[in-house]
Parts: sequence; C-alpha cells; structure tokens
Amino acid sequence: MPGLPLKIFLPEIRLVLLDSVAKKTAFLKHLTGRLGLDYVNILTGRAEEFAHDPDYREKFDIVVSRAVTRLPTVVELTLPFCRQGGLAIAQKKGAIEEELSRAARAIDILGGKVKEVRKIDLELLEQRSLVIIEKVSPTPQRYPRRTGVPAKRPL
Repeated sequence: MPGLPLKIFLPEIRLVLLDSVAKKTAFLKHLTGRLGLDYVNILTGRAEEFAHDPDYREKFDIVVSRAVTRLPTVVELTLPFCRQGGLAIAQKKGAIEEELSRAARAIDILGGKVKEVRKIDLELLEQRSLVIIEKVSPTPQRYPRRTGVPAKRPL
C-alpha cells in the first residue's frame, strides 16, 4: 500500500514498489501477475541502499509512502528518490502540526519544501493527512544515511 491501488486506479503509470521484507515482495509479485498489471517493478531491499543507486536516485516524479514512521525519517527515506520538481507524498495519521514542525529541518536539508497538507476524513478511521513535499533542490549525496540511522537519529 498504496502502490497497487494506485496502479489499479491509474493503469498507465510505471510503478516501482520497494519493501525490505522478501515475503511481502514475493506476494506483490504474485498479485501483480494474477492481476495482469504491466510496468510494475518490485524491489526487495532497504530505501537507505536503493536511494544511493544511480538507477533510482532522483529519478521519480512522485514517491509515495504510507505511515511508516515519524515524518523526519520518512522524508530522509523518500526525498532522495524524487527528481527536482517531483513530489514526495507521505500518508500520516492523527494531528500532524507538531510532526511537521519537527520535520522542517529535514525537509530543508534534503531539498524539499512543504507544498500542501491535505486532510482526509474517513468515517471509520482516525484523521489522516497527506503531506505533499515538493523537491526543490538536489538531496546531498550523504543522504539517506546508512540503514537504521534515519530512524534512530532523525534529522
């Protein structure tokens, strides 16, 4: 999530899905085959590693993530994949103002600028927000830091 629902809704997009858990990526490969979805590349590995690969670094128009961790960490793991002018979209739940404030430094260091925070009200779930960050300048080569560091020591 949210990659496959996006692909089903927008079948013309080219999609790269990344997860560090091989069991999950094996299921995604099985599912995309069963659904006959074309132009879906599924990678098993860590964002901290793939973001330094020239085939993936600063190559994407849009990078989306679900509510995986705190926003400063999400930003460090997603913005290096965005091309300049692209967007990183992070799904977050609950009150987002304090988390946005804590992430401001990371967003700036990594070459981003908050474009919009879009609130989404779902009847049966806690408040959700989409934090939309525009990539306005290149991410310094040293980011993301090695595996585990962004979560342990957020910018």
